[in-house]
Amino acid sequence: MASPRTVTVVALSVALGLFFVFMGTIKLTPRLSKDAYSEMKRAYKSYVRALPLLKKMGINSILLRKSIGALEVACGIVMTLVPGRPKDVANFFLLLLVLAVLFFHQLVGDPLKRYAHALVFGILLTCRLLIARKPEDRSSEKKSSLPGNAGSTGNAVNTEEQPSLYEKAPQGKMKLS
Repeated sequence: MASPRTVTVVALSVALGLFFVFMGTIKLTPRLSKDAYSEMKRAYKSYVRALPLLKKMGINSILLRKSIGALEVACGIVMTLVPGRPKDVANFFLLLLVLAVLFFHQLVGDPLKRYAHALVFGILLTCRLLIARKPEDRSSEKKSSLPGNAGSTGNAVNTEEQPSLYEKAPQGKMKLS
């Protein structure tokens, strides 16, 4: 049976992946929603106007919108379908992308209701990355595999558990001079 941690990571990966595929597709084509597509076009025009450095680099609103949309679709597909380390890389890229979008929203002075979804999905991406990268807790596995414990196989040579670092520390007062 899968651990709760695994179930959480898989559920977050699929849900976030599908969300970013959807949002990236809206940025790329009006087929899903003409209103949302035209709103994205308007928003990205205001982002480029607010950041003249993009114009100097030769990046117009169409290129910015389509590149961000394509990156969202690609990373969303990886998050949904590809197992292993690539999910974490895609998660990291999407997190950077969300931070950039939050920066753009702040730059143009959008109200919170216009970018609240980006905040929420940024938090979800962060949680997924932290949960996925946290090392497995092996303490419960060690206890069950120690010799002499119920359910273990092998000869019981040393039935005492190793003391932790805190138990090995000297007790009492230390003299400082």
